[in-house]
Amino acid sequence: MCPASVVTNWVREVSSKTELPAHRLHGYDREQSARNWRRRGGVAVTTYESLGWYLNQVPSQVIECVILDEAHAIKNPTAQRSLRSSRLLASSPVAVLMTGTPLENRVDEFRQLVGHIRPDLAGNSPELAKQFRRHVAPAYLRRNLEDVLTELPERIEVQEWLPMSGSDLATYRAAVAEGNFMALRQAAMLGGQDSQKVMRLLEIVEEAEDNQRKVIVFSYFRDVLSRVAALLPGRVHGLLTGSVPAHIRQMMVDDFTRTPGAAVLVSQIQAGGVGLNIQAASVVIICEPQLKPSLEEQAIARAHRMGQVQSVQVHRLLSEEGVDTRIVELLAEKRRLFDEFARRSDTAASAPEAFDLSDGELARRILAEERQRFGC
Repeated sequence: MCPASVVTNWVREVSSKTELPAHRLHGYDREQSARNWRRRGGVAVTTYESLGWYLNQVPSQVIECVILDEAHAIKNPTAQRSLRSSRLLASSPVAVLMTGTPLENRVDEFRQLVGHIRPDLAGNSPELAKQFRRHVAPAYLRRNLEDVLTELPERIEVQEWLPMSGSDLATYRAAVAEGNFMALRQAAMLGGQDSQKVMRLLEIVEEAEDNQRKVIVFSYFRDVLSRVAALLPGRVHGLLTGSVPAHIRQMMVDDFTRTPGAAVLVSQIQAGGVGLNIQAASVVIICEPQLKPSLEEQAIARAHRMGQVQSVQVHRLLSEEGVDTRIVELLAEKRRLFDEFARRSDTAASAPEAFDLSDGELARRILAEERQRFGC
């Protein structure tokens, strides 16, 4: 099971790296694929959303092994996807949960995932971080990228702190007056060539083109990406958004990869930042800080992964004042919890991870601060 955005990629990986037949149990022909899988065996690839359909179709089939990709999708024990997944996991003798974010906001999320593998470990886990890590070690393995991908090239990260232009500030003030948190986050990218962030983004793309490098531009917001795409020179691939079907997303990536020389792909970070392989790109631009840094890590990993032959440059565009600064500061507060409970394991070293904020908590705090600052 995996997100819809990576079904095609998983089918490709199974077919290219194993001798097992791969069956896509997602989309218009999923019923025929399910029949072929039950008859021939092999690996079925489906989504968390399609699992309900599958369980209704074949309620009692024995599955020898269940693998969940992006398993943090079932961290909420009351969600339908979690209940269905739990039913399937309990009936299988072998289960593997794969996620880069076992803990996003609360330690209970971590316990929930461990409980799918070893209920005995989750039910009586200690509260102190050191004892907790030792307790869950039999079910929890973490690896650093450098442990398993020693051939990966260098990853160079730059925080691009930029002043707000007059146009940016006017848009930002209006968003503060409206009490619109999402508008605050976009304000410094909507001024076109009057925006300092946009101007720096265009400079980065121009530098990449001079060096024949391909670029991915990520933002949470479609409006930001649409405006950026209209200003970029040359051919722009995308918009790769959540409304684009998974197989079309893969076609966009393939087209981007095949383009000779420099090229730019623009993508919503939620849609293009998970599962896709985009090693053709070696420059990543993130237009605003994310409330879930796990989104940023996953997005960067689309380019900085096995098969990449160039150093990967990551540019985070940040405004020197306002919402960007506060998000960065508040996320630093969250880092401590993740560091204590999940960054290390007693089984192996860990990969860089997330320490996320909830939208509601962040919006209330920042809006109150900004309204006071601007006298609204």
